[in-house]
Amino acid sequence: MAYVQIQSLVKSFGEAEIIHGVDLEIEKQEFTVFVGPSGCGKTTLLRLIAGLEEVSAGTIHIGGERVDHLPPAERGLAMVFQNYALYPHMSVFENMAFGLRIARVDKAEMRKRVQAAAEILQITELLERKPRQLSGGQRQRVAIGRAIVRQPKVFLFDEPLSNLDAKLRVQMRVELTRLHQALKATMVYVTHDQVEAMTMADKIVVLNKGHVEQIGRPLELYHAPRNLFVAGFIGSPAMNFLKGRIAGLSANGIAVALAGGGQALVRCRPDGKAVEGASVTLGLRPEALNANGPGDSTIAGKVRMVERLGGDTYIYLATADGSDITVHAPGDIVVAVGDPIPVRFSAEKAYLFDEAGEAFAR
Repeated sequence: MAYVQIQSLVKSFGEAEIIHGVDLEIEKQEFTVFVGPSGCGKTTLLRLIAGLEEVSAGTIHIGGERVDHLPPAERGLAMVFQNYALYPHMSVFENMAFGLRIARVDKAEMRKRVQAAAEILQITELLERKPRQLSGGQRQRVAIGRAIVRQPKVFLFDEPLSNLDAKLRVQMRVELTRLHQALKATMVYVTHDQVEAMTMADKIVVLNKGHVEQIGRPLELYHAPRNLFVAGFIGSPAMNFLKGRIAGLSANGIAVALAGGGQALVRCRPDGKAVEGASVTLGLRPEALNANGPGDSTIAGKVRMVERLGGDTYIYLATADGSDITVHAPGDIVVAVGDPIPVRFSAEKAYLFDEAGEAFAR
C-alpha cells in the first residue's frame, strides 16, 4: 500500500463540485508536485490532505491509517504556506519552537530539534533575530524549519516560493531538493510553475478543473504527454500547436496536411483511430525546430519577434494560417524581425493529437 493513498476523493462547495473523484498514490520518501493553472484544484486537494477542508466523499490514508475523519493536529502532517506566517514579536528560535511548546515537548528535546533543523537550513546564526531582521528567503527557511521540528509523516508545501524574487526562487528550489534528500521525507508540493515541478519532483500530478490529467515522472510527462492540455502545460516555452488533417498513413508514420499549407510527417502509431481526412493537431516543441538545420518536414513563417538570452535565442514566427510558433535557436543566430525563414523538424520529434485532444501513441 502506498504511504499516502487517496481514493475517489470528492470536494463540493454547495452544489459546485471542485474535486472530481481523484485517485492518487504517493510513495514513502517521494517528492510529489501538484501542478496546474489557477483554479485547477491543486491547493484544495492539498488542504483536503491536511484536514483544512472537509472531504465530501472518498478516503485518505497516510501510513496505512485512514485520516480523512481526523482533525489536522492528529494527522501527523506539517504545512508550509505561501505566506511565512511568522510571529513578529518572537525570535526565530521561538517561532520554530512554538508548535513544540504547544505540544508540551520537553525543553531539552525542543532545543535539540530546533538546533538540528537550523543546522540543516543553515540559519543557526539567525536564531536570536526577529522576523523583521530577515530577508524573504531567510523567513521562508524559518517557516520550513518550524515544519521540520515537528518530525511529521508528510510535509505539505502550498506555493512556498511564490513571494520570492526570481533569483531567490532558483536558489530555494535547489535548497528544497537538497532538504528532501537530507531528510528522506515524504513531501507534497503545490505550484502553478511547471519549471518548479520539472526541476524538483520525483512525481508530477497535473490537475485541470479538479481532474487529474496525468501522473508521471517529469521527463515521462515531457516526452509522452497524454493529451493537449499536458503537452501545452509541461515545457517552457510551451509546445507549439498547428491545425491540420490526416493526409495519409504509411509505415513511416502519419502524414499531416497543415492548415497553412505544406505537409508534415509524424512518427506515431495510428492505433486504429487515424482516418484520412480527420482533423488533428500537430505538436512541436520549440527545441525540436531547426532554423537552419536538418529535418523531415518544413514549416514556413515570418519573424515577428526575436528574444535574445545570451546563449539561447527564441524566434517567434507567424505562419501562413496565422498561427504563432516559437523556435529555440542558438544565441548567435543571425535573424531579424520581418525575415521569412523556414524551420525544419524530424518526424520523431513531432506529436499528434486527435480531434478530442488525445495523443497518438509514438
